[in-house]
This record gives sequence, structure tokens and C-alpha cells, in this order.
Amino acid sequence: MIKSTVRPVRQSDAGWVLDPKTGVGLPKVAYGQGIYVYDVHGNRYIDASGGPAVYSLGHGNVEVNEAIKQQLDRIAHGYRYTFTSDVMEELEALITQACGENFSDMVFVCGGSEAVEGALKIALQYHTARGEKTRRRFISRRRSWHGNTLGALGVSEFFDRKDAFEGALVPASHLSAANAYRPPAGVAEADIAAFCAKELAEEFERLGAQNVAAFIFEPVVGAAGGVVPAPVGYAKAIREVCTRYGVLMISDEVMCGSGRCGTWRALEWDGVEPDIMTIAKGLGGGYVPLGATVYHRRVADVLFDLDGGPMTGHTFTGHTLACAAGVAVQKIVKRDQLLVRVRERGDWLRHRLQSALSSIDEVGDVRGRGYFIGIELVADRQTKAPFAASVGVGKRIVRAAAQGGLLCYPSPANVDGINGDTLILAPPYNTTDEQLEEIVEHLTSAVKTVIGEVRLAG
Repeated sequence: MIKSTVRPVRQSDAGWVLDPKTGVGLPKVAYGQGIYVYDVHGNRYIDASGGPAVYSLGHGNVEVNEAIKQQLDRIAHGYRYTFTSDVMEELEALITQACGENFSDMVFVCGGSEAVEGALKIALQYHTARGEKTRRRFISRRRSWHGNTLGALGVSEFFDRKDAFEGALVPASHLSAANAYRPPAGVAEADIAAFCAKELAEEFERLGAQNVAAFIFEPVVGAAGGVVPAPVGYAKAIREVCTRYGVLMISDEVMCGSGRCGTWRALEWDGVEPDIMTIAKGLGGGYVPLGATVYHRRVADVLFDLDGGPMTGHTFTGHTLACAAGVAVQKIVKRDQLLVRVRERGDWLRHRLQSALSSIDEVGDVRGRGYFIGIELVADRQTKAPFAASVGVGKRIVRAAAQGGLLCYPSPANVDGINGDTLILAPPYNTTDEQLEEIVEHLTSAVKTVIGEVRLAG
């Protein structure tokens, strides 16, 4: 018998879902079917967050699995710089159909962090090709998360995830978060868009616009903010400022895109087109690692005219098997009109959660778009004061929910990088009405249980 050499998982990673038999570490997964996941002890979990908002069709989809098997029987990987492939070209066409004809150029990668890294590189290459090599700086927002590679970490503002690497990261400015529930100090909700646009323009002036390559943001902030949609008018105001100063706009849709919000591009909600867009997660539904950096025709024209194409990519760019999985997922989403369902039932789910949790004063906000919903917990609903990080309310609720058979995703430190608790729900697009109701019931029970404990502890 081979002795395991696996080290124990850090408490910060494992503290919110524990092995039901030992009470420590993570449960060991056995199999999944649809919205349900089973561990090796036979316990069933409703995967209400789709992992980290990945599983757009749930687990074990027969059609997707069959497409993967058929591709494996032909070839798993035809090296992108030697061959193209039918499935890669088909996936490109599906993405262009979903995004619009201006988005016909893309680079496939293995995940979201790589997609963001590619976006940063394409922005730099674009400005270099145009003779503006001084444009090296990036600007993003506070309470943002863009990925775990050094470039993506640099433009993120998530203290716990980047502190160990400070000093070796891509320098970036971080401006105010655009959060209607927690607007910048002294700014009314209706004025957030104008305030943030002015702040961005002032940062361009401070740095010198000739030194700025791109502004990157999440249309709906995910892990760092607990599902925070862009306020009304925000994206259009930011688009205007970026255009005026010749700065590229990068829309990071790794978590909120590919249909998660009920439109294929998350920015469709806001009536705006970015210069560069990053996608992953729901693109391939988690069946095979897959992401992409998609860029607008106006960017593509410069890259191809001057350099012959984008100077980013790696061994597994356009991986044939991954593209086959992506094609299968996207065909099902389109055929079954799942984005229509996500839009319509997403509104129902959000309102149902608001109703179910309304009697709990510690639930401050229920927000989101489509099947991307955040629930923010507060110590005081009137002042919006967060619980102290030491209370660990969010992780305790997620743990209680898991013990009751429901998986949701914790988003701690959403207020100031230390304090704050939010929960994220991101169920598969094909979740049934009965399963949505089951999610509401299980989560409401877990919230009531933990909040009751917190109140008793004083």
C-alpha cells in the first residue's frame, strides 16, 4: 500500500467545509450528477455555487462527456502552432455569435488567470504596435480579484491572496469600488457612476494618460466583493473616459460572464463593449480547463497589421479536447435557451431569497444578476457595519450549510479587505425550479442557525 504524502490543507482553506466523518480537512469527492455532488462517505451536497461559479451545466452531463470521449478517440491535442482544428474554429464561431461580430479574435487558454494575463499582454502589445510604448501602467479597483498569476495579482486588490507576493507584482493603481450598497464616502448611489468616472480621469491625469495601458474591472465583482453589479450608468461612463484618453478597457468576465448573468457578455446588461474581455469558468463548464482572451476588432486590426497577431499563448493554447468540451457546453446552452431561463428564474431566485431572509436583521443585502447572487451579512442593518473578521460569520454559515447538504461560496473581507461577510450562489443554468426552492430552504436554515448562535454569544 502506498503511503499518502499529501500535506494537511490549511485551515483558511478547509475551515468552511469539513470532512463529515473526521471533522477535519476537506471531504473527498466521489462523483457528481447534475446539481448534486457526492463524497466517498455517500453524503449528497447540492452544489448551489457551482464550485466557484464554474459548473454551468452541473456535473456528469452525458452529451458533454460523450463529446469529450469522441474527441479523445480522434486526438486529444493538436498543437496550436502546428494545426488548427474543427472544434477550435467552431468554438470561436460560437463565441463570436454570442458576443457580436466585433469579437471574432481570441486566444484560448486553460483558465481565468491566464486569460487575464493574456489581456494585459495584448494591451501592452497594442500600444507598442501603435508607437506608444510608454503606456505600461494598469488601473483597477479596490475589492477586485483578477487571478493568481503575478500580473493578475498585481491588478487585483485582495489582501489575503496577494500580500505574500508584494514587491514582485505588476504595479497598478486601485480606485474606488463601484458598489451601490457601499458607495464611496459621501457619494449618493445615483452619483456613483459620475464620481468613479471623474476619479478615473483624475488618475489618468496624475499618471499621465500617455503612461496608462488599460483599466480592468469586473462588470459584476465576484470573489472579492460578493457579487457586486456595476451601478446604473457606471460602465458607460467608464467607457467614455477610457476612449477619451486612449486607454483600453478590459472587462474581466471570468466569473460573471459566459451566460452567468443571463446575457452571454456580462456587459450586455450595461450596453457597453470592451476592448478586451476575459472569459473562463462557464465557458467549458468545468469539464476540461478552458478560458479565453477575446479582443475587439479595433485591437485585432492593429495586432495583425503590425505583428501578425497576438504575442501571447502557450503549449496548450487552443487545446483540442478543451475546445471540444467548450463546444458541447455552448451548444447545449444555446439549444436549450438556458440564458433566457437564467435571466427569468434569476430574478425569481433573488426575490425569493430576499423574502425568505427578510426577517433576519443581519442580512443586509441580497443582490446580483441572473444566477450570480450575493448575500451580505452585517452586524447592524441600519449602519451596514460588518461583523468583525474574528466572528467568521460567513464561513460558519457555509460550514453549517455544507453539514446540511448545501454548498455555497464564502466571500470574506469584502468591506475593507479584513472585515465583511458575503455568500455567493451560482447554480448551474439548468437547475430546476424545485432545486432552486431547495437551495433557498437549506440556505435560510443555515443562516438562521448561525445567526442564532452569534446572537446568543453576544
